[in-house]
Amino acid sequence: MNQLSHRAGTAAGTPRADLVVGLGVVVLGLLVLYAAWAIPESPLYAQVGAKAVPYLVGAILVALGIGLSATAAKGGWSHGLEEEMAAPPTNWRALGLLGAGLVVQLALIDWLGFVIAATIQYVLVCSAFGSRRPLRDLVIGILVTLGAYIAFAKLLGVNIGAGVLEGII
Repeated sequence: MNQLSHRAGTAAGTPRADLVVGLGVVVLGLLVLYAAWAIPESPLYAQVGAKAVPYLVGAILVALGIGLSATAAKGGWSHGLEEEMAAPPTNWRALGLLGAGLVVQLALIDWLGFVIAATIQYVLVCSAFGSRRPLRDLVIGILVTLGAYIAFAKLLGVNIGAGVLEGII
C-alpha cells in the first residue's frame, strides 16, 4: 500500500468524522431554528415576517445534516475527496493576510468609515488569494464598497460606518 492511499484511509475522512460533521450541521440548524423562534413578532409585517428566512435556513441546515449523517452511516462521504488525500501545506502568508484584513476592518471602520476600511480589507483578501494586481484590486474595492455604502446608507437608511469619505458623499 503506498503512502497516499494509506493517508486517505486514515485521514479525517472516516465515517466517524463524517458523522460528527453531519450531526454538527443538524445541531447548527436546530440552533438557527431556536434563534428564529426567539425573534419577537412584529405587527409591521403583512405576510412574511422576520422569522421566515431564519426558519428556512434552519430547516435546510437540519435536512442537510440529516442527509450527511445518513451518508456517514452508510460508509462516509469524505474518503474520496482529493483535498483530503493530498492536502497542500498551510499557506501561513495567506492566513495572515486574511486575518490582517479582518483586524483592519474592525480597527478602522469607526475611525475612517466603511468604504476605506472595507477597501483595505478587500485588497488584503485579494492578495491572500494570490492577486498580484493591487492597483486593480484597490479600484474594484472602492467601487464595490461605495456601491454597498450607497445602497445601505442612502437607499435603505442603514448606518454601516460613516467616516471620512462618507462625509463627502
